[in-house]
Amino acid sequence: MRSRPFRDPAEARLLLLVSILFLSYLCVAMALSTVPVFVAQSLGLNNVLAGLAVGVAFLSTILSRGPAGTLADRRGAKAAVVRGLVLYLAGALASLAAGLNLAGTWGAFSALLAGRLLIGLGESLVAVGVIGWGLGLVGPQRSGRVLALVGASIYGALAVGAPLGLAVMARIGFGGLMAVAAALPALGLLAIWPLTGVAPHPDAERPPFRRVLGRIWRHGLVICLQGIGFAAIGAFFTLAFLARDWPHAGLGLSAFGGGFVLVRLLFGHLPDRIGGLKVAIVSLAVETVGQVLVWGAGDPTVALVGAFLTGTGCSMIYPAMGREVVQLVPGHLRATAIGAFAAFQDLAYGLTGPLAGVLADRAGYPSVFLAGAIAAGAGFVVALRLWAHQAARAA
Repeated sequence: MRSRPFRDPAEARLLLLVSILFLSYLCVAMALSTVPVFVAQSLGLNNVLAGLAVGVAFLSTILSRGPAGTLADRRGAKAAVVRGLVLYLAGALASLAAGLNLAGTWGAFSALLAGRLLIGLGESLVAVGVIGWGLGLVGPQRSGRVLALVGASIYGALAVGAPLGLAVMARIGFGGLMAVAAALPALGLLAIWPLTGVAPHPDAERPPFRRVLGRIWRHGLVICLQGIGFAAIGAFFTLAFLARDWPHAGLGLSAFGGGFVLVRLLFGHLPDRIGGLKVAIVSLAVETVGQVLVWGAGDPTVALVGAFLTGTGCSMIYPAMGREVVQLVPGHLRATAIGAFAAFQDLAYGLTGPLAGVLADRAGYPSVFLAGAIAAGAGFVVALRLWAHQAARAA
C-alpha cells in the first residue's frame, strides 16, 4: 500500500514561501523595537519624533498598497515580492547610515526617515505579493489559511526580532544592527529567485480603485481599529518599561508575537470553517481586555500578560476579515482588494505612532494603551453590526 504524502505540493510551496517571508521580515522586526529607542536615547529627540520614525514606514505603506496590489495582479506576485525585498535592503542601508551619525542629529534623523519610507514601500509589495502568490497556489477557498500563515510568519518575526534587535543593538550599536538587518532581505532574494510564480492577470477588466474600496471599507475600518493596539505596543511598550525601570523591556513584542502565533497555529482554520466575522468579534473582545491590562498594569508581569492577550486577540482579525474581503471580489482583483484592505491597517500603524507620542508626552505612556482599548472596543461594535447585517441578508 502506497503511503499518502503529508502535504500536497501547493501546500508545501506555500509553507516555503511564508518561511522566506519570516526570514526577510526580521529586517523590519528588529528595527521596530529599536528605532524609538535610537531616536529617544541616542539622538535625544522627543516621543513625538520617536513615534514619527516608527509610523512613517506605515504611512508610506498606505500610499503604496493599491499600486502594489495592481502590480501583483498584472505583473505577477513574484515580481511584487522581488521589488519589495530590494526596497527592504535599500531601507536597511539608509538606516545604517543614520546609525553612523556622520551628519549630526538632524542628518541622522533624516536618513532614518528615508530608510523607514523605503522599508514601508517594501513591506507593501512583499506582503501583498506573498498573499497573492499564496492565493494563486491554494485557491480562494483556503484564503483564511493563506492569510493566517502570512500573519503568523510576520508576527513570529516580530516576536523573535524585537528582543534580538535590542540585544544586537546593545552589543554593536544601531548601525551594526542595520547591517545585520540588510543581510536578511538579501538572503530572501536568493531563496525566492528560483521559485516559480503564479500566472498574472494582465488583460482583465479592472474597475476604478475607488469602486473596489467602496466594497471593502467597512471591513477595513475594523482592521484599522484593531491595529491601534498593536501599534501602541510596537512604538511605546519598550519605552514604557524603560521609563519605570522595569526589567525585560524587550519582551513586550515577544509576548504579543507569542500569543499571536500560538492562536494562528491552533485556530488558523476557523475563518474558513465558521466564517470570518464570528472569529473577528471574539478576537476584538480579547484584544480590548489585553489593552486594558497593559493600561492598568502596576508591575511588568501584568503588562506582559496584557501584551500576550493583545496578540492573542489581534491574531485572527486580519485573516478573518480578509477572508470576507476575498469573497467580495472576482479572482483578478484579489490582490488589489487585499492591498486596499491592508491599507486600513497601515493607516492605524502610521497615525498611531506620532499621535500616541503626543498623548504619551501629555498624559503618560499608560494613556496610549487606554486609547488602544477604546479603539478595539469600537472595532468590536463595527464587526458586530457587519455580522448582524450579513445574518439579516442570509435570512
